Amino acid sequence: MLIGYARISTIDQNLDLQLDALKKAGCETIYQDEGFSGAKTKRPGLDKALRALKGDDHLIVWKLDRLGRSLRHLIDLITMFEAKGIGFTSLSDGIDTTTPIGKLFFHLSGAFAEYERNINSERTKAGMAAARARGVHIGRPKKKPLHQHHATVPFEGDALDDVAELYGLSGAREGGCHETKQ
Repeated sequence: MLIGYARISTIDQNLDLQLDALKKAGCETIYQDEGFSGAKTKRPGLDKALRALKGDDHLIVWKLDRLGRSLRHLIDLITMFEAKGIGFTSLSDGIDTTTPIGKLFFHLSGAFAEYERNINSERTKAGMAAARARGVHIGRPKKKPLHQHHATVPFEGDALDDVAELYGLSGAREGGCHETKQ
């Protein structure tokens, strides 16, 4: 039986491309996860797909990074598949672990996927460190304690920009807030 698995990590993404490719490949059942990082090993759709797989079944994904981003996790999955007689195919990557060249290419592709993830993480950390060194605050803006808000209640006649600034609101100066006269 051909079983498909599709994953997107953010709700801004769309599963249609993956689902179309898996259907075209002949998948009878397709499991999916939305809003889950490939770095997470526990995903509801993936867990269901893994439970459904039996000997002589074949798991198909659109791309290797849809299954996982950690080389260790990918290798563990493929090792489990081999032990149970389950095949694995990544359509975009041309990987089919039922062939010797497919097994080799799987290991190479998995190593590159993990390398790419590590490089992206290093760049992000370096960028944040450089921003901190320039005095840029990283993270959510700090909010005034509630007692400070109550101590500075705006008075009738205060300018809208001043009130917006007092409460940490943005957009007043850019035209996002408007004063209405009655």
